[in-house]
Amino acid sequence: METVNFLLDRPVALVVVLMVGALIGVAFERAVASADAAKRKAYWRGRNAQRFGKKSAGLRKIEAAERGQAIRSDMAADQLKIVSRAKFTSRSLLNKSEAKVFEALDKAVITRNPKWQVMAQVSLGEFLASPDKDAFFAVNSKRVDFALMDERCRVVHALEYQGSGHHTGASAAARDAVKKEALRKAGIGYHEVVAGHTTPSELRALVDRLVPAMDV
Repeated sequence: METVNFLLDRPVALVVVLMVGALIGVAFERAVASADAAKRKAYWRGRNAQRFGKKSAGLRKIEAAERGQAIRSDMAADQLKIVSRAKFTSRSLLNKSEAKVFEALDKAVITRNPKWQVMAQVSLGEFLASPDKDAFFAVNSKRVDFALMDERCRVVHALEYQGSGHHTGASAAARDAVKKEALRKAGIGYHEVVAGHTTPSELRALVDRLVPAMDV
């Protein structure tokens, strides 16, 4: 009672006390409201995460793909810088002995069936496919010397020219074995033309056996 009378006798002090009390009350209410808002936000975040979990996973995949694309773009930019600083010259796709085989092979194929074509130095990844990424990468950059392509642009047979410059050794044999196995599984024939052993007549006979004659 004495405190009340003291404040009543001093109106300025009373006003100060009331203002302090009001400020404390407002601060307390704001703290409580903020805590409630944080709880509600956390609740709805958890609920949405459960409800849209599949969508979130999809979004994560998209983000991962975008990051991968950004990395590839950076790599392409770096490669462009390197290529821009380098010097390039053109060179023959085939050496002299390979060119002779190609000429004879192309002539024999056109004579047998003009709808078929001979392709040179073709990467296996251009005409083979596999759901196994590791297996595909194992053969993707390997090449065959010559590929016989039918009228539907399918490679039906692959020919390897075993010339004097053909690589020898265990590693070369292993690479050839990889190519042979991949071609075999794809149902594509594998044949060898050996320098100094395969005669022009034998090459024509091989083409007659591999390429069907065009219907007249």
